[in-house]
Amino acid sequence: MKWIWKRSENSRLAVLTIVVLLLAWEGAVRAFGVREFLLPPPSKIFAQFLSQPGFLLMQSLDTLLTTLTGFAIAVLLGVGAAIGIVYSRFLERTLYSLMVALNAVPKVALAPLFVIWLGTGSAPKIAIAMLIAIFPILIDTVLGLKSIDPEMLNMARANQASRGKVLWKIRFPNALPGIFAGMKVGVSFALVGTIVGEFVAGETGLGHVILVAQGSFDTPTVFVALALLCALGVILFKALEWAEEKLLPWHASQRGRPVEGNAPAAGAERVPQLAQARR
Repeated sequence: MKWIWKRSENSRLAVLTIVVLLLAWEGAVRAFGVREFLLPPPSKIFAQFLSQPGFLLMQSLDTLLTTLTGFAIAVLLGVGAAIGIVYSRFLERTLYSLMVALNAVPKVALAPLFVIWLGTGSAPKIAIAMLIAIFPILIDTVLGLKSIDPEMLNMARANQASRGKVLWKIRFPNALPGIFAGMKVGVSFALVGTIVGEFVAGETGLGHVILVAQGSFDTPTVFVALALLCALGVILFKALEWAEEKLLPWHASQRGRPVEGNAPAAGAERVPQLAQARR
């Protein structure tokens, strides 16, 4: 019980902070008589959500599914491209430079092109979400795959480990912390990309809800959609954080967390990697 209470300390602090801010917001709006269409009080926003919860939750689900699809494609393409860049000097000189140049282009400017190429519906939204999310995943994966102790690679070569086994048994496990770092950034970017797509070509989703509500000066609905977007972002980020904690209990970033058993000593994780690569 004490363990649960200690683990939930950050969550309790976050909830308390949010409650205090909402109460201050409510009091300030009422005290200064701010008009509702400029800044509605939290009570009005909550009442607006309760007036149509089914519709808003369905739009949230549509946004979530689009985000997850674009994010999953970004992970597959980003990790695959990173492996190619690490093992191919030609791809490093061409694809890597192309991705850097493409990342410099504002994605909002590319959104109309995706509508022309893919039409309306989910396809352009998924494409935009993928395009925005892929760059941090690619960069962090390349960095992780390259950040290998040369001694480990020399020992693997001395034991006649193939390039495939070096990748799967040594490079990839070493890159997992970087991959998760890129994924945690990328999933937030994917959500942003989905909203951009819904602004430009969507007929459903929270982005479309915001666009329609803004046109009719329905500010409480806009704030409801924004609150739901915040909730989706937190849920996606925390899900990846939970997966990282479960898959990488040996990493330095997780050693401060309470885990079952003892954490391996520094460098201990190298031994099983080298043994597996030799097989």
